[in-house]
Amino acid sequence: MSPTEKSEPESPHELPRGFRFAGATGGIKASGKSDTSLIVSDDPCVAAAVTTTNQVFAAPVLLCRQRTPRTTCRAVITNSGNANACTGQEGLEDAAAMCEQTAARIGCAAEDVLVMSTGVIGQRLPMEKVRRGIDRASESLGNSERDFLSAADAICTTDNFRKTASATFRANGQTYRIAAMCKGAGMIAPNMATMLGVIVTDFPLSSELAQSSLRRIVERTFNRVSVDGHTSTNDTVVLLSSGQGDWVTSESDASLFVETAADVCLKLAKLLVADGEGAARFFEVAVRGAASDADALSIARCVAASPLVKTAIQGGDPNWGRIVSAAGYAGPPIDVERMSLLIEEHCVFRDGQPLAFDAADMSGRMKRASEVKLELTVGDGPGDSKYWSSDLTEDYVRFNSLYTT
Repeated sequence: MSPTEKSEPESPHELPRGFRFAGATGGIKASGKSDTSLIVSDDPCVAAAVTTTNQVFAAPVLLCRQRTPRTTCRAVITNSGNANACTGQEGLEDAAAMCEQTAARIGCAAEDVLVMSTGVIGQRLPMEKVRRGIDRASESLGNSERDFLSAADAICTTDNFRKTASATFRANGQTYRIAAMCKGAGMIAPNMATMLGVIVTDFPLSSELAQSSLRRIVERTFNRVSVDGHTSTNDTVVLLSSGQGDWVTSESDASLFVETAADVCLKLAKLLVADGEGAARFFEVAVRGAASDADALSIARCVAASPLVKTAIQGGDPNWGRIVSAAGYAGPPIDVERMSLLIEEHCVFRDGQPLAFDAADMSGRMKRASEVKLELTVGDGPGDSKYWSSDLTEDYVRFNSLYTT
């Protein structure tokens, strides 16, 4: 294996060195499912975070922003079942108390603990249950895959399944590991963050490199998916590096880390969309020929977010007019005379004009596809991008119309 060759580990996950994990039940959820996730670094580690751009943001988001990037992080404590958002000064005090209790249990300063919360907005944390969960999680920490998966389960809310991924790569003659978990099935339309996610690695990173790398990773993965166009108050992605290497990370090694971590996170991002609340079908929008990559991304995002496109995907309806018209109102310039559209690799629109196709056959292809692919050319520019989304179903409307009742 060459010094810069990467590989996917065989199942089970191959976890980075220096971390322990736990999931526990404090009683926050009426279902009785686990609700407290704890990730601990055995030694001070580098931490970076990217958080929501929603102007209405939760108390734990504020604490994460204040405490990252840093080089002395020891833990991430997460509760699910309550977002601790829009809870004022008391919410800030509760988030700080979660960090303080975690720090006391693992033996570190409270400022070296990051906190995340997820669940219903506008309700105070049930601190007696939260404290119980923290105590139980701190008593069950371990470094096995079972412990890692337990921590991943405990951050879930409306998720139908846990979301984890991992990979290894070689640099400087050594093998390094990346493992990640995330949660989310609704309120997914990130902007420089998404849902809740934690990436852990034993690859050595400075705090500055960790922060810049995380932004690059998030922009290429979690920022390219949407379920419902709704950016959450709590979106947070944390990167932890336990690497204590005494060598300087080269530019090529850092790029390999970003590439490998982005592969891991793209798998998670796609799982978010596939698990969209009530979603039945998953689709990819690929845009080419735009003036820039940023323009292509804006167009792809607009097409993916269109309720009319989403319902067409849900019904297996090859209604290409909805797709090209969404590109037209996205904002960036397009050249209609050079536009073309492929649905499931079959061209239905070329050079600004419709092409004959068998609608029934195309509908069948869309319904059979595990991932419906839309390929849209909007000109002859160098810009290209991809975006992933889910369809819009009656089940989604029904689920979210009754979310708090």
